[in-house]
Amino acid sequence: MILVFGSINMDLVACVPAIPRPGETVLSPGYRTLFGGKGANQAVAAARMGGKVTMVGRVGADGFGEACRANLAANGVTTDHVATCATPTGCAFITVDSAGENAITVASGANGEVEVGDLPDGVLASASLAVMQMEVPLAASLAAAARVRAAGGRVIWNLAPAPAGLGAADMLAILAATDILVVNEIEALMAAHALGGAPDFSTAARQLAAQGDTVCVVTAGAQGAFFATPDGALHHAPAFPVTPVDTTGAGDTFVGALASELASFTGLDQAVQRACAAASMACLVSGAQDGMPTRPQLDAWIAR
Repeated sequence: MILVFGSINMDLVACVPAIPRPGETVLSPGYRTLFGGKGANQAVAAARMGGKVTMVGRVGADGFGEACRANLAANGVTTDHVATCATPTGCAFITVDSAGENAITVASGANGEVEVGDLPDGVLASASLAVMQMEVPLAASLAAAARVRAAGGRVIWNLAPAPAGLGAADMLAILAATDILVVNEIEALMAAHALGGAPDFSTAARQLAAQGDTVCVVTAGAQGAFFATPDGALHHAPAFPVTPVDTTGAGDTFVGALASELASFTGLDQAVQRACAAASMACLVSGAQDGMPTRPQLDAWIAR
């Protein structure tokens, strides 16, 4: 079973000609409400890829929370451990430009109330793999990761969104709690900076893998993904070329697909390759979750 310990949001999305600069106002003809939150996104992506997924997180006692819980269940995610609290459900405010690039502001809401106590012992016994991100309190995620590993499970940690003030102590703690670290190019450099710096993301990946005795995967957009192992080797999985409509959910699709593949005992090379393909597919549809493929859809797309 895949355990996702993380955030649950409602996304408010507006399409604009260009993402506004500081002090600038741009007009959009309307907006849409879409399900999001990095934790929920990754849970849905893993479930659509055939994984058995349990979500641990919090929503508010409001309409957004009720809808988010129902959406997870509709996508095959177990929601028995999604708690309801007095704080409103988290929201993300997303602008998407004509090239498919995005800018996102997240209001944490109930996600800021998530605690390690939300993770019951009974779930740990059947969790072979856990997925963490950076949208719930770090202390809770670190404690949850430690419990997962103590019970014999592995931890994938998606260092997103990486906080600007990430320090050495926190970064070392994350590495010590992680089997596979997933970052994008910017996050790789931020993580390496916390430990002394690196000139480029490939060097950063090697340094992080060696420092943490873990695997460091870097998603690099059109370049695909690279992953470094503790022995210093750097491997590459090419991207599948697409014309993106919306890149909002691509990173979360990658993480969820990677988790599903690894939980199915797929080797790391092939798991990263298939995660790249799933992320490419996700860019073809607007919305964080709407473009996430099922396993049969991904198989057919790769075959074509």
